[in-house]
Amino acid sequence: MEGDLVEKPTNKKLQQLAPYTVNNYGKRMTTNQGLRISNDEDSLKAGVRGPTLLEDFHLREKLTHFDHERIPERVVHARGFAAHGEFVLHHSMKEFSKAGFLQKPGSKTPVFIRFSTVVGSKGSADTVRDVRGFAIKFYTDEGNFDLVGNNIPVFFIQDAIKFPDLVHAIKPEPHNEIPQASSAHDTFWDFVANNQETTHMIMWLMSDRAIPRSFRMMQGFGVHTFRLVNEEGKGRFVKFHLKPVLGVHSLVWDEAQKIAGKDPDFHRRDLWEAIERGNIVEYEIGVQMINEEDEFMFGFDILDATKIWPEEIVPVQMFGKITLNQNVENVFAETEQVAFHLGNVVPGIDFTNDPLLQGRLFSYLDTQLLRLGGPNFVEIPINRPVCPFHNNQRDGFSRQRIDVGQVSYHKNSLANNTPSTSPWEEGGYVHYAEKVDGRVIQGRSESFQDHFSQARLFWNSMTPPEKQHIMNAFIFEVGKVKSESVRQQVVDMFVHVDEELAWRLADAVGVRPPTGQQVDVSASSPALSQENTPKYAYSLKTGILIGNDFNGAEVKAVLKELLKYGVVVDIISEKLGTVKGADGVEAVVNATFTTASPVLLDSIYVVGGKADDQQSFDQHIIDYINETYKHYKPIGIASTGMALFEESDAKEGPGVVLDGHQGFADRFIYAIAMQRFWNRRM
Repeated sequence: MEGDLVEKPTNKKLQQLAPYTVNNYGKRMTTNQGLRISNDEDSLKAGVRGPTLLEDFHLREKLTHFDHERIPERVVHARGFAAHGEFVLHHSMKEFSKAGFLQKPGSKTPVFIRFSTVVGSKGSADTVRDVRGFAIKFYTDEGNFDLVGNNIPVFFIQDAIKFPDLVHAIKPEPHNEIPQASSAHDTFWDFVANNQETTHMIMWLMSDRAIPRSFRMMQGFGVHTFRLVNEEGKGRFVKFHLKPVLGVHSLVWDEAQKIAGKDPDFHRRDLWEAIERGNIVEYEIGVQMINEEDEFMFGFDILDATKIWPEEIVPVQMFGKITLNQNVENVFAETEQVAFHLGNVVPGIDFTNDPLLQGRLFSYLDTQLLRLGGPNFVEIPINRPVCPFHNNQRDGFSRQRIDVGQVSYHKNSLANNTPSTSPWEEGGYVHYAEKVDGRVIQGRSESFQDHFSQARLFWNSMTPPEKQHIMNAFIFEVGKVKSESVRQQVVDMFVHVDEELAWRLADAVGVRPPTGQQVDVSASSPALSQENTPKYAYSLKTGILIGNDFNGAEVKAVLKELLKYGVVVDIISEKLGTVKGADGVEAVVNATFTTASPVLLDSIYVVGGKADDQQSFDQHIIDYINETYKHYKPIGIASTGMALFEESDAKEGPGVVLDGHQGFADRFIYAIAMQRFWNRRM
């Protein structure tokens, strides 16, 4: 295969993948057996108009392979996109964990992260309202560690036995397979109203967190309570957090729906292009930590997956950073075949009695057996650990490993009792010695029964615009429910979170006002509001709307500053090619008004100019201004664009930056960084 392989990368995992990565460019076509092919256009026939012959092995191989190319998609998280990168440890966690990759500051560990939606099929749109999966595979020297999380820190249910019910309820309804990738239908909201442990999660799902701007701009959470164990065997409860360096940012609902039509691949395209451009895609990673002796000192059960640990009470301790810097070479071979499993841990990381976690420990392994065709899925290149592995597992479909010798059992004398086990001191995994006491019972702890207090905490933590977005989401989702009984049950349930929310929802969806009362919780957690997130112009996309006869010096000066701050620029006009300024400056147009869209941009810079069809050109720009203004996004107006701005529905005010004033470029870049201006007059 010499000469067939792509250039060898530096990442340890990518180096391991390199021998399996083949570049077909410039090569002769062969069968899968290596036989050169003379004709790939016609099947073998008895005469040019005669019957096709069964002996045509090339036809049989090609069709048979094609007929078997598809594998079952994931039941949930079917639509996903992934990238390679590395984790760098900044602060040693030796005091808290024995895990080798958490010991030495500066050490690097290859990672592979798969982002996903939960509900929709593989072909659904990226920007639907949904939870986003945030699954990380750390390829450590002690084996693979999988942190299989979401972009929301809580979950719908407390016990894994409810997971099939949840998924059946939220998936398209079975009698007509409608709706796709949406929770806005009867069965889901019927499940919510009759399983009130969902309350907290629903508040997050109705918030802006469920329509992220980018995979690069959303948090990741391990969701469950795990346990770190140090060399001395001391355990501590932890929750994992990932915080995007670019901050946590979202779309608005009208924008998200339109993007689903304009570019259903919006999120995957954004990640792919950012990495190809060399933009920073980084997440700080840390843990919240609770000593075992403090397990019961909080007003919530720390093992309840429907509860957060408020950061103001239990701070997040950051210990490293993950950087994504390499796109996949083949989406199927890597993104689709990667197999995550919460049971993939390393010494120093252990589990707790969280009943949802315990069920996932079974289910994730079980599902791979069907989806990837048997127990040897770990031999698929993307799933292989970077360290050697030795055991007595044998045979099965698609076995690639060739284990030599006559012994495949333990204990033995013929192979000197190898492969041999390892004690804790030599890196062997030893489960945490937790004392367990209780009667065998099907039941749930009383400490799991409060379903409304943290939902109220979340509501209290939102700013007025965020609360309005949640309200609008409830009205949209519950308004899609046909059953009046279900709509009433939902209203009666969420009055316990907020009375005004429930009363306004009741009025909007045509049911009786609720009679209950909201829980008595006044606390808030500022960490939950996206308004308190970092804001940068870096890597956001601005569309320059431009024609001929523009002011070249003015546009060049603004463009120079935009690029200086890492803003991505699209030059948009009536047709591809070049436009020329009045002073001879030329700009290359890379998108047209019809191939681009204001919903695909974070801001616009209105230059205007002359065009072949002036009326159409002007109307397109006016439409861009109106749509951008309606979605609260920044608008910069060049001196030559003022007439078009005045014809639009937009008004001077927050986020609208007019040229003719000193420091236009700086003010426009600041507006781009702020992203949304909720106090805009409509």
